[in-house]
Amino acid sequence: MKKIRVGIVGGAGYTGGETIRLLLGHPATELVFVLSSSNAGNPVAKIHTDLLGDTDLVFTGSLQTDIDVLFLCVGHGDARKFLEANDIPQHIAIIDLSHDFRLQAKAEIGGRAFVYGLPELQREAIRNAKNIANPGCFATAIQLALLPLAKAGIIGDVHTTGITGSTGAGQSLSTTSHFSWRANNIQAYKTLQHQHIKEITESLNSLQKVVTPARTPSVYFVPWRGDFTRGIYTSSVLDCSLSLQDAQNLYEDFYRGQVFTHVSAQMIDLKQVVNTNKCLISLEKQEGKLVVHSAIDNLLKGASGQAVQNMNLIFGLEEDLGLRLKAGYF
Repeated sequence: MKKIRVGIVGGAGYTGGETIRLLLGHPATELVFVLSSSNAGNPVAKIHTDLLGDTDLVFTGSLQTDIDVLFLCVGHGDARKFLEANDIPQHIAIIDLSHDFRLQAKAEIGGRAFVYGLPELQREAIRNAKNIANPGCFATAIQLALLPLAKAGIIGDVHTTGITGSTGAGQSLSTTSHFSWRANNIQAYKTLQHQHIKEITESLNSLQKVVTPARTPSVYFVPWRGDFTRGIYTSSVLDCSLSLQDAQNLYEDFYRGQVFTHVSAQMIDLKQVVNTNKCLISLEKQEGKLVVHSAIDNLLKGASGQAVQNMNLIFGLEEDLGLRLKAGYF
């Protein structure tokens, strides 16, 4: 079988490192180059030291175009700048992990149109796409918690809290990313103004308007910084007339056959998903309020794992190829 030739831009950070790890173990890909302007000439395993013995690749400072797909693992705003500065042949698929092309109003550049890459929302569009805007991590967890209700046209305003590990802030040091600050500590941040809210509401409205055009639900989101390294756990509360069993049936029907998103009859916990590409969901009902809990690994289903999942769809591979990962539960 001819392997998919892959390049990565921005390979020194957390999402770049996770993408490298996944692709090195993917049976259908050949990792051709990893570009990092700040680390050009350094062995990849010198920066991602857990890869010692797994690869002899050296970071490059120049772009190569003898590839089939390019992963952009650069910072927000930098993906658009990179594509403006570099002429990427149209035959190369692009999967961008930044937020630059996620919103419909900003989804085009240089003749390329980006498809929003949440497989559970629009798998067929992804299969037929050439360019993918990978969803944000909180956006993935919250959307997967709410899509069944939006599809049924019964979602109203949602109040969501969510906690994320320190890797969600990226590799650059800041006051709130130091171990001495994070340890035994929790803090709310970007209250009701997190950047992922727009992509969440855009997706929910696209489903809801098909059923009830007059209703446009709002998402009131309070994110928290957690004292752990990876993972996201969210809880969304909204009015719902369905019984708990009917809501459970609705979710199970919506996600039946999905390879990574699963609805649990028991309460979920974060360790079930860390180091996997899964999203787990559980439901509770109290006094007319439905509570939907969701959990993902922010670096996998929330970033690099979902990016590889999208690559699999584009190239007609099994959706979970290279992503059959085990949770680090103990």
